[in-house]
Amino acid sequence: MTGTARSEQTDSEAAKPALGIGMVGYAFMGAAHSQGWRTVGHVFDLPVRPRLAAICGRDAGAVRAAADRHGWAAAETDWRALVARDDVQLVDVCTPGDSHAEIAVAALEAGKHVLCEKPLANTVEEAEAMAEAAERAAARGQIAMVGFNYRRVPAIAYARRLIAAGRLGALRHVRVSYLQDWLVDPAFPLTWRLQKQHAGSGALGDLGAHAVDLAQYLAGEQLAGVSALSETFVRERPVLSGASSGLSGAGTTERGQVTVDDAVVFTGRLTGGALAVFEATRMASGRKNALRLEINGELGSLAFDLERLNELSFHDQTEPADLAGFRRILVTEPGHPYLEAWWPPGHALGYEHTFAHQARDLLTSIAEGTPPHPTFADGLQVQRVLAAVEESAAKNAAYTPVAG
Repeated sequence: MTGTARSEQTDSEAAKPALGIGMVGYAFMGAAHSQGWRTVGHVFDLPVRPRLAAICGRDAGAVRAAADRHGWAAAETDWRALVARDDVQLVDVCTPGDSHAEIAVAALEAGKHVLCEKPLANTVEEAEAMAEAAERAAARGQIAMVGFNYRRVPAIAYARRLIAAGRLGALRHVRVSYLQDWLVDPAFPLTWRLQKQHAGSGALGDLGAHAVDLAQYLAGEQLAGVSALSETFVRERPVLSGASSGLSGAGTTERGQVTVDDAVVFTGRLTGGALAVFEATRMASGRKNALRLEINGELGSLAFDLERLNELSFHDQTEPADLAGFRRILVTEPGHPYLEAWWPPGHALGYEHTFAHQARDLLTSIAEGTPPHPTFADGLQVQRVLAAVEESAAKNAAYTPVAG
C-alpha cells in the first residue's frame, strides 16, 4: 500500500462517526471483549468507529493496569461514573451475574446501548426487568444484546445457514455437551463462580446457558420442556484470604460452602418435536473446553467440536449409500460467515475472533437501527429454561426410590 493510499484509508476511518465504549469488568471476559473491540475496526469495514473510552473495576490499581494493557483511554472505579460519562455511548457489562441487571437497566435508562455477557441475569425476575428495560429503550432507538459469542464461530453460523435452508429437513435429535475440568481438584478455592449469590448457578449457567442458546439458535426453535438432574460433588472448598494469591487453596484451613451445581444433565423437547439432550460439567477430568453438538434431521446431520472450531461435519442422507458419510467442511472460505474480511482459505481462526465478530454485528445493528441477535428477550428465554432445569433437578433430587 502506498503512502497516499494509506493516508486516504486513515482519513476514511477518521471520518466515520465514533461510538464510545465503556466496559464494566476487566478479568477474563473483560480481556476477551477488549480484544474484540480493539480488533474489529482493523478487520471489518464498519459503519461506525468504536473508541475504547473507559474501563471500570473496583480496584483502582488493577483497573488502571488493565486499561493500559488493553488500550482503554480512561479507568473508573464506580460503574455509575462510567455510565454517566458523555464519551460513553455503549456500556459493555462483563461482571458476575449478580450485577448484570442493575448495571444494564441503569445504562439503558441513561440512554446508552448495552452489551451484556451471558447468562443475562441470575434470576428470571432480573432477566424480565432487563428485557422490559430493553424494550422501552428500543423505542428510543437504543440497542441491547446478549453476549452469546459462540453464535459468532463461523462454523456455527454456517451450520445455522444450512439448517435454515432445509438441508437437514425436519429435525429429530439435538445433543449438546459442554465439558470442562477446572474444578476436579478439591483444593481449588471458593471463587465467586461457586457462590449462588454471585453466579446464580454453576455449570448450568456458566456452560449450560451456551448449550441452550446454541440448540435453540441452530434449530430455530425453543425448548418446550425439560427434565433434569444436577450434582455438587465437592461441597466445601478452601476460602482464600485477601492476602492470598493464585488459584490454589493449598495451605488454607478455612473452608466455605459451594452453593451451586458442579454438573447438570437434562433432556428436553423442542417446539418442533425434536428430542434434545444436554450435559454441562466442570468436573470432566481431561476436558478443558469441550463444547460439542450434533443435530440429526430427516435429510442429514451436522456435528461440531469447539476444540476444532474451524471444522463442521456434515452428512447428506439423500446421497447414495455407497457415497454417504460425514464429510469435513473446512469453514475458512470467503463465502462462509465472517470470513470475507480475514485470511486466505485454510488459514484458521480462533476463540478470540468470536468477540470481534460479536462487536461487528452489534455496531452494524446500532448504525442501521436494526434489532440485534440475540436480544435481551432471547436472553430471558434462555434464563427461563435454566430456571426450569433448576426446578426439575430440585424435584428429582428429592425423589427417594422405594426399596424392592
